[in-house]
Amino acid sequence: MKVTVRLFAILRERAGRSEIELDLPDDARVRDALAQVDDIAGGLPLVMAINREYADANAKLTAGDELALIPPVSGGAPDPNAPKAPYVVITGAPLSIDGLTSRVRDRRAGAVVTFLGVTRDVDRLEYEAYTEMAREKIHEIAATAIERYGLCAAAAAHRTGDVPLTEPSVAVAVSAAHREEAFAGAREIIDRIKAEAPIWKREVSAEGSSWVEGTLPPV
Repeated sequence: MKVTVRLFAILRERAGRSEIELDLPDDARVRDALAQVDDIAGGLPLVMAINREYADANAKLTAGDELALIPPVSGGAPDPNAPKAPYVVITGAPLSIDGLTSRVRDRRAGAVVTFLGVTRDVDRLEYEAYTEMAREKIHEIAATAIERYGLCAAAAAHRTGDVPLTEPSVAVAVSAAHREEAFAGAREIIDRIKAEAPIWKREVSAEGSSWVEGTLPPV
Protein backbone atom coordinates (compact mmCIF):
# COMPACT_ATOMS: atom_id res chain seq x y z
CA MET A 1 0.00 0.00 0.00
CA LYS A 2 1.07 3.60 -0.56
CA VAL A 3 1.34 6.22 2.21
CA THR A 4 2.29 9.88 1.81
CA VAL A 5 4.79 11.24 4.34
CA ARG A 6 4.68 15.03 4.91
CA LEU A 7 7.92 16.74 5.94
CA PHE A 8 8.42 20.14 7.54
CA ALA A 9 11.19 22.54 8.55
CA ILE A 10 14.54 20.75 9.01
CA LEU A 11 13.11 17.46 7.71
CA ARG A 12 11.98 19.11 4.49
CA GLU A 13 15.42 20.65 4.05
CA ARG A 14 17.17 17.32 4.63
CA ALA A 15 14.98 15.57 2.07
CA GLY A 16 14.93 18.42 -0.42
CA ARG A 17 11.16 18.06 -0.77
CA SER A 18 8.02 18.33 1.33
CA GLU A 19 6.47 14.93 0.61
CA ILE A 20 7.65 11.35 0.19
CA GLU A 21 5.52 8.46 -1.03
CA LEU A 22 6.26 5.13 0.65
CA ASP A 23 5.27 1.64 -0.47
CA LEU A 24 4.53 -0.32 2.71
CA PRO A 25 3.09 -3.74 3.59
CA ASP A 26 -0.65 -3.88 4.20
CA ASP A 27 -0.14 -4.41 7.95
CA ALA A 28 2.41 -1.61 8.33
CA ARG A 29 2.54 0.68 11.34
CA VAL A 30 4.06 4.10 11.85
CA ARG A 31 7.34 2.59 13.03
CA ASP A 32 7.71 0.81 9.67
CA ALA A 33 7.40 4.11 7.84
CA LEU A 34 9.93 5.68 10.20
CA ALA A 35 12.40 2.90 9.44
CA GLN A 36 12.18 3.71 5.74
CA VAL A 37 12.98 7.40 6.29
CA ASP A 38 15.63 6.92 8.98
CA ASP A 39 18.22 8.62 6.77
CA ILE A 40 16.10 11.79 6.97
CA ALA A 41 14.47 11.64 10.39
CA GLY A 42 16.97 9.54 12.35
CA GLY A 43 18.32 11.23 15.48
CA LEU A 44 15.58 13.85 15.69
CA PRO A 45 12.85 13.92 18.36
CA LEU A 46 9.55 13.67 16.50
CA VAL A 47 5.83 13.56 16.95
CA MET A 48 3.78 11.83 14.27
CA ALA A 49 0.30 12.56 12.96
CA ILE A 50 -1.94 10.37 10.79
CA ASN A 51 -4.47 12.36 8.77
CA ARG A 52 -3.90 15.38 11.07
CA GLU A 53 -4.37 13.46 14.34
CA TYR A 54 -1.37 12.84 16.60
CA ALA A 55 -0.36 9.18 16.72
CA ASP A 56 2.38 7.00 18.21
CA ALA A 57 4.81 4.62 16.53
CA ASN A 58 2.49 1.62 17.03
CA ALA A 59 -0.46 3.19 15.19
CA LYS A 60 -1.63 1.22 12.18
CA LEU A 61 -1.44 2.74 8.72
CA THR A 62 -3.88 2.19 5.87
CA ALA A 63 -3.60 2.84 2.16
CA GLY A 64 -3.85 6.51 1.28
CA ASP A 65 -2.98 7.79 4.76
CA GLU A 66 -1.07 11.03 5.18
CA LEU A 67 1.65 10.60 7.79
CA ALA A 68 3.19 13.86 9.02
CA LEU A 69 6.55 13.87 10.79
CA ILE A 70 6.59 16.82 13.16
CA PRO A 71 9.85 18.11 14.67
CA PRO A 72 9.72 20.35 17.75
CA VAL A 73 7.45 23.32 17.07
CA SER A 74 8.60 26.89 17.67
CA GLY A 75 7.30 27.74 21.12
CA GLY A 76 7.38 26.93 24.81
CA ALA A 77 5.40 24.80 27.21
CA PRO A 78 1.69 25.52 27.70
CA ASP A 79 0.42 27.07 30.91
CA PRO A 80 -1.01 24.14 32.92
CA ASN A 81 -3.19 26.53 34.99
CA ALA A 82 -4.18 28.34 32.65
CA PRO A 83 -21.03 30.54 22.36
CA LYS A 84 -19.51 31.65 19.17
CA ALA A 85 -17.39 29.24 17.16
CA PRO A 86 -13.70 30.23 17.17
CA TYR A 87 -12.38 32.16 14.19
CA VAL A 88 -8.99 30.90 12.98
CA VAL A 89 -6.89 31.97 10.01
CA ILE A 90 -3.41 31.02 8.81
CA THR A 91 -2.19 33.36 6.11
CA GLY A 92 0.85 34.70 4.32
CA ALA A 93 -0.59 38.22 4.48
CA PRO A 94 0.10 40.79 7.24
CA LEU A 95 -2.10 40.35 10.31
CA SER A 96 -4.70 42.86 11.47
CA ILE A 97 -5.58 42.98 15.15
CA ASP A 98 -8.54 45.22 14.31
CA GLY A 99 -9.89 42.50 12.05
CA LEU A 100 -9.61 39.92 14.84
CA THR A 101 -11.17 42.26 17.39
CA SER A 102 -14.19 42.73 15.16
CA ARG A 103 -14.66 38.95 15.20
CA VAL A 104 -15.01 38.81 19.00
CA ARG A 105 -17.23 41.84 19.65
CA ASP A 106 -20.28 40.74 21.61
CA ARG A 107 -23.00 42.64 23.48
CA ARG A 108 -22.48 40.33 26.47
CA ALA A 109 -18.78 41.19 26.72
CA GLY A 110 -17.40 43.68 29.22
CA ALA A 111 -13.76 42.93 28.32
CA VAL A 112 -11.79 42.37 25.12
CA VAL A 113 -8.18 41.20 25.42
CA THR A 114 -5.78 41.07 22.46
CA PHE A 115 -2.25 39.76 22.06
CA LEU A 116 0.30 40.30 19.29
CA GLY A 117 3.53 38.34 18.99
CA VAL A 118 6.03 40.35 16.90
CA THR A 119 9.43 39.71 15.35
CA ARG A 120 12.29 41.06 17.46
CA ASP A 121 16.10 41.07 17.51
CA VAL A 122 16.48 39.62 13.97
CA ASP A 123 15.92 41.00 10.47
CA ARG A 124 13.02 38.66 9.89
CA LEU A 125 11.45 35.34 10.82
CA GLU A 126 10.44 32.70 8.29
CA TYR A 127 7.41 30.65 9.34
CA GLU A 128 6.43 27.26 7.97
CA ALA A 129 3.22 25.47 8.93
CA TYR A 130 1.46 22.17 8.42
CA THR A 131 -1.44 24.44 7.53
CA GLU A 132 -4.39 22.07 7.57
CA MET A 133 -3.48 20.48 10.90
CA ALA A 134 -2.39 23.77 12.48
CA ARG A 135 -5.74 25.36 11.64
CA GLU A 136 -7.64 22.44 13.19
CA LYS A 137 -5.43 22.40 16.28
CA ILE A 138 -5.77 26.16 16.88
CA HIS A 139 -9.54 25.87 16.44
CA GLU A 140 -9.58 23.11 19.07
CA ILE A 141 -7.43 25.19 21.44
CA ALA A 142 -9.69 28.24 21.10
CA ALA A 143 -12.86 26.16 21.53
CA THR A 144 -11.46 24.65 24.74
CA ALA A 145 -10.67 28.12 26.11
CA ILE A 146 -14.17 29.36 25.27
CA GLU A 147 -15.70 26.53 27.24
CA ARG A 148 -13.23 26.62 30.14
CA TYR A 149 -13.38 30.37 30.79
CA GLY A 150 -16.88 31.13 29.59
CA LEU A 151 -15.60 33.41 26.85
CA CYS A 152 -18.05 35.13 24.55
CA ALA A 153 -15.78 34.58 21.54
CA ALA A 154 -12.18 33.88 20.54
CA ALA A 155 -10.17 34.46 17.38
CA ALA A 156 -6.59 33.64 16.40
CA ALA A 157 -4.41 34.27 13.36
CA HIS A 158 -0.91 33.04 12.48
CA ARG A 159 1.26 34.24 9.66
CA THR A 160 3.40 32.06 7.39
CA GLY A 161 6.32 33.00 5.20
CA ASP A 162 8.55 36.02 5.90
CA VAL A 163 7.67 38.27 8.85
CA PRO A 164 9.95 41.36 9.02
CA LEU A 165 11.26 42.98 12.19
CA THR A 166 8.50 44.51 14.40
CA GLU A 167 5.65 42.96 12.37
CA PRO A 168 3.22 40.51 14.08
CA SER A 169 3.43 36.79 13.37
CA VAL A 170 0.62 35.65 15.68
CA ALA A 171 -2.46 37.40 17.04
CA VAL A 172 -5.17 36.42 19.52
CA ALA A 173 -8.36 38.24 20.53
CA VAL A 174 -10.96 37.14 23.08
CA SER A 175 -14.02 38.67 24.69
CA ALA A 176 -15.65 37.82 28.00
CA ALA A 177 -18.06 39.27 30.51
CA HIS A 178 -15.19 40.06 32.90
CA ARG A 179 -11.50 40.90 32.47
CA GLU A 180 -10.20 38.00 34.58
CA GLU A 181 -11.71 35.41 32.26
CA ALA A 182 -10.64 37.36 29.17
CA PHE A 183 -7.00 37.60 30.26
CA ALA A 184 -6.90 33.93 31.30
CA GLY A 185 -8.48 32.74 28.06
CA ALA A 186 -6.16 34.77 25.85
CA ARG A 187 -3.11 33.57 27.80
CA GLU A 188 -4.08 29.92 27.45
CA ILE A 189 -4.75 30.23 23.72
CA ILE A 190 -1.40 31.83 22.87
CA ASP A 191 0.56 29.52 25.15
CA ARG A 192 -1.02 26.42 23.66
CA ILE A 193 -0.66 27.65 20.07
CA LYS A 194 3.08 28.08 20.63
CA ALA A 195 3.40 24.65 22.25
CA GLU A 196 1.02 22.51 20.19
CA ALA A 197 0.38 23.91 16.70
CA PRO A 198 2.69 22.41 14.04
CA ILE A 199 4.35 25.68 13.08
CA TRP A 200 8.08 26.30 12.80
CA LYS A 201 10.19 29.43 12.54
CA ARG A 202 13.64 30.25 11.27
CA GLU A 203 15.55 33.33 12.42
CA VAL A 204 17.20 35.22 9.56
CA SER A 205 19.80 37.95 10.03
CA ALA A 206 22.91 39.27 8.33
CA GLU A 207 24.94 36.61 10.15
CA GLY A 208 22.91 33.73 8.74
CA SER A 209 19.78 31.75 9.57
CA SER A 210 18.73 28.91 11.85
CA TRP A 211 15.58 27.08 12.94
CA VAL A 212 14.40 28.09 16.40
CA GLU A 213 14.70 25.22 18.86
CA GLY A 214 11.35 24.26 20.37
CA THR A 215 9.49 21.44 22.08
CA LEU A 216 7.57 18.42 20.85
CA PRO A 217 3.79 18.87 20.99
CA PRO A 218 2.02 16.74 23.62
CA VAL A 219 0.35 13.65 22.17
